[in-house]
Amino acid sequence: MNTDRYKYLNKSPESFWISTTSKTNYPILNSDLDVDIAIVGGGMTGLLCAYQLRLEGFNIVILEADRIITGTTAFSTAKITSQHDFIYDKLINSVGEELASQYATANEVAIKEIKKIVDGNNIECQFLEQEAFIYAQQDAYIKQIENEIKAASYLGIKASFVEEIPFPIKIKAGLKFENQAQFHPRKFLLSIAEILQKLNIQIYEQTRVVELEKHVMDSYILTTNNGNTVAAKKVIIASHYPFYNKHAMYYTRLYQERAYALAIKAEEKYPGGMYISVEQPTRSLRGTTNGDEEYILVVGENHKSGQGEPTNNHYKNLIEFADKVFTIKDIPYRWSTQDVMTMDSVPLIGNYSSDFNNLYIATGFKKWGMTSSMVSAMILRDLISKGKSPWQDVFDPSRKTIAASAKSFVKENVNVAGQLIDGKLENPSKKIRLKPGEGKIVKIDGDRSGVYKDENGDLHIVNTTCTHMGCELNWNEAEKSWDCPCHGSRFNIDGEILTGPAVHQLSKDKDVNIIKKLINEDF
Repeated sequence: MNTDRYKYLNKSPESFWISTTSKTNYPILNSDLDVDIAIVGGGMTGLLCAYQLRLEGFNIVILEADRIITGTTAFSTAKITSQHDFIYDKLINSVGEELASQYATANEVAIKEIKKIVDGNNIECQFLEQEAFIYAQQDAYIKQIENEIKAASYLGIKASFVEEIPFPIKIKAGLKFENQAQFHPRKFLLSIAEILQKLNIQIYEQTRVVELEKHVMDSYILTTNNGNTVAAKKVIIASHYPFYNKHAMYYTRLYQERAYALAIKAEEKYPGGMYISVEQPTRSLRGTTNGDEEYILVVGENHKSGQGEPTNNHYKNLIEFADKVFTIKDIPYRWSTQDVMTMDSVPLIGNYSSDFNNLYIATGFKKWGMTSSMVSAMILRDLISKGKSPWQDVFDPSRKTIAASAKSFVKENVNVAGQLIDGKLENPSKKIRLKPGEGKIVKIDGDRSGVYKDENGDLHIVNTTCTHMGCELNWNEAEKSWDCPCHGSRFNIDGEILTGPAVHQLSKDKDVNIIKKLINEDF
C-alpha cells in the first residue's frame, strides 16, 4: 500500500452529491401556521410524502431544521434497490410468507414508482437501470446466498446465482438482482421540491421543530426553534431519527450506525452494476459520472455512531481496499453517513402509536433509504387518504412480530446503558496538549468539556453532555464533530446540531478561562 494515498485525508470531507448540485434558499418560518399536514424533515422521505399527497387536496407544509436534502439522503450511495442484504429468507422464516411478500412487493413497486416520477416529469438525475449484486469470498456464505435466491425468487424478484464479478476479487458465490437502479439523489429531489413549490406546498428551511404537543381532536401543535407554532391536523415525522420520544420510546428500539464513502477516479473504466460484500467490514461499489468525468464510489466500514476506533482509520481502510482493486488517479470526494437501524432490520412506517391518531412516523431504513423513503411515502399516503395500505402490517411500528429481534433489543440497550455509565465515570486528563485541528476531552472539578483548536489557534469549548438524554459525547476526528455514542446525535465544534435526535444545541462551558489557561500552560 502506498501511504501517500493518505494525503487525500488532508482535505475536509465533502459529499459528491452536494458538491455537484446548487444550494437551496427556502425561507425560514417566521410566523404561526395552521395546516392540514405538517411534515417534519426535508429529506427524501419528507419530500416524497408531500409529492404522494399532492393530489389529495391537503394544505401541506415541510419543516426542515437545516437545508433540504443535506442530511442522510445527500450522503448515501443512492442505490435504488430491493436487495437489502439477506432480508427475504430471514423474513419468510421469522414472520411468514405473507409479510415477507409485502416487504418485497413494496420495495419492487418503489423502484418502479421512482422511475415513473423521473420519466413523467422529465427529471435529469442520471437515473440508470442496473443489476445489483451481493458477493461472498468465503465458503461459509454459499448456502446463505442460495437460500436468499430461493426466497427472493419465490417472492417474485428476478434473482440468480453468479460465480464471478468484474473486479480482481475472487468470490465463492454471488447473488444478482435484475431491474434495479441508481441515480443522483439531490438532482432528483431538488426537482421534486420545485414541483411541490409550484403546487403551493410550503417548504421552510432552518426551521427546527423542538416540541410536539397533542391538541384537541387528535391534532397537534409544533413549536419551532424560532418560537413559532404550527397547528396541524396530521403530522408526519420524517426526521430520520425521531425527534419526539414520548410514549412510544423509540430510543429503546433504534440505534444509529456510521459508514464511510470515497468517490475515486481510476485508470480502469467502471464495468457497471452495484455490488456489496457479505463479509465484514462491508465493501460496496457503484459508479457515477459528473459531465465527462467518471467516479467510482467505494463504501463501507460500519460502526455504531460515537463509538469505536479513530474515525480517520475507516477512510484509510477504504483507500487500502480501493488501491487493491483499482489504479487510483485521484480521490476528490470522501464523506460519511449515518443510518438508523431497527432491531429486526425492517423499517418502522405507519402510525406513531395506538394512542396517537393522526401522528405518523417513518424511520429505521438501515442502509436502504432510497426505496424505503418511497415505500414510506406510498404507505403514509394510503393511511392518510384511505385509512389503510396493502403493506402496512410488515412495516407497522407497533408490530408484535419482533420475537426474533429480542436478543438484539437487549444487546443494544445494554450497550446504550454502558456508554451512559462509562461516559460519566471516565477520568480524562486535566491537562491536554492540542495541535491545530485536534479535539479532546478535559475534565475540571468533575465537569467534562470538549475542546477543539482550530487552524488559527482559537479554542472552541463546549459542554459535552448530549442534550437528548444526557450521554457523554466523543470526538470524531474525521468529521470534526462531537458524536453521541448512545443515540447518534452529532454537534459541530461550537455545539450546534448536525444530526438529531437532539433538538437543543450544546451549552457553552462555564470554565472557559480555566481551560484556556491549562491548555496554554502546556505550550
